[in-house]
Amino acid sequence: MKRWSRAAALALLLVGAGCSEGAKLIQESDSGGVVTYPFKGENGYLFSRFRTEALEMIEKRCKGAYRIVREGEAIGRSRVVDTPGGSEVIGERRWGLQFRCKQ
Repeated sequence: MKRWSRAAALALLLVGAGCSEGAKLIQESDSGGVVTYPFKGENGYLFSRFRTEALEMIEKRCKGAYRIVREGEAIGRSRVVDTPGGSEVIGERRWGLQFRCKQ
């Protein structure tokens, strides 16, 4: 493999890895919203590093006081990652937190 093609393959791999999203506010209203974050495994939603990010996002949005109304697995997504060996489809599971800000 030529030097430039190795560099291009590495760049593609890094770009593909950077496409993974952390916590994301997907629904917002005056009184609350829904935040989702990726997780792996059966109990992974509790131990995902993105759970802390999601809770911080909620706290910032509500300026402190909030209540989790409901939580559960949300619709995930699949994405294609190109690697030097070919393409791979990666399924991503997401956990959702519906929250309401306390007034």
